[in-house]
Amino acid sequence: MTHESDPADLPTLRVRGVRKHFILHLRDGRALPVLHGVDLDAAPGECVALVGASGQGKSTLIKCLYGNYGVDAGSIRLRTDGSEIDMARATPQQIIGLRQRAIAYVSQFLRAVPRVPAIDVVAERLLQAHPVTADLGQADARQAAQEAAREEVAALFERLNLPPALWQLPPATFSGGEQQRVNIARGFILPSDLLLLDEPTASLDAANRRVVVQLIHEAKARGAAVIGIFHDEEVRDAVATRCVALPAASTEPETTR
Repeated sequence: MTHESDPADLPTLRVRGVRKHFILHLRDGRALPVLHGVDLDAAPGECVALVGASGQGKSTLIKCLYGNYGVDAGSIRLRTDGSEIDMARATPQQIIGLRQRAIAYVSQFLRAVPRVPAIDVVAERLLQAHPVTADLGQADARQAAQEAAREEVAALFERLNLPPALWQLPPATFSGGEQQRVNIARGFILPSDLLLLDEPTASLDAANRRVVVQLIHEAKARGAAVIGIFHDEEVRDAVATRCVALPAASTEPETTR
């Protein structure tokens, strides 16, 4: 007699045999292997910390999981809305859709459209996940949705101690720590199945590091699978369910000619 698995017991993310290399065009087209057959699972409510020396491909793996980098081999299976999709073979349109509703990413650096106020940089993520139809008669609904999104962002900005005087200004004018708090708000404003964190607290003071630790705990409690890089050992110890070291990478480029 067979028994079907309870969906709650299945991992949100299953990575199998992922390989990635880069071509060094300024070094006679040599190949630099970075990821060597990575296997990784992440369950709902779990925080997996990637550990290892610099250059072993931790940030590269995060970017592969987000779809910024393609992979040479292997699979990246994400379970969302009761089904599973292999991001290694997904179309660009599918990747965009997953980013809007299922995957959140806090990178080391904020990349935002110039001249857009910080509050709208973050509110955009809520509006993309819950779009209002563009019919002419929906102008009031769109305005109401935007105001509701801004209220949610304002509450999160307050938790992150971002001064209200900055909310209507573009983040390009902010300090590194202020930009990172906008980046964090954009990643955490919408509950996601998969949350990717690449040094989220690197530019923050102790008080705001504690806020981010609490936000990570809340995301785990909602059922997010979290994959993170935390060079701050105190933060890593506070949030990580377990640590995973990537297979050692080669330091010598390989000739491809």
